[in-house]
Amino acid sequence: MTKEMNSLLRLEEIGQLLLAILLFTYLDYVWWVFPACILLPDLSMLGYLVNPKTGACLYNFFHHKLTTILIFALGTSLNMPILILSGIILFGHSAMDRIFGYGLKYNDDFKHTHLGEIGK
Repeated sequence: MTKEMNSLLRLEEIGQLLLAILLFTYLDYVWWVFPACILLPDLSMLGYLVNPKTGACLYNFFHHKLTTILIFALGTSLNMPILILSGIILFGHSAMDRIFGYGLKYNDDFKHTHLGEIGK
C-alpha cells in the first residue's frame, strides 16, 4: 500500500472517530463515559487465549463496522440507549484502531491484519 493511500485511509478513519465522538455528544451520558469505554472492545482479544482462530473471530466480530452499525441501528429502533452507546463505542474504537494500523485479523496470527502486518 502506498504512503498516499495510507494517509487517505487514516484521514477517513479520523473522520469516523470524530463522527463517533459527535454522535456520543447527543446521548444523555456524562463526557467521561466515552473515554472510559473506548478500550472495552479490546477485551475481545481474550479469545487469543484459546487459539488464534477463536481470537481472530471474536476480535473481528467486535471490530467490524457493520456489526457496530447494526448494534447502533438496533438500539435506535428499540430506543435502547445502552445499545446506541455500545454501537457508537464499537464504531469509534474500530476507527481508532485502524488509525494506528490495527486491522481486522486473519486467523493465523494476531499481527496478520487486512492492513498488513502490525509493526512493519
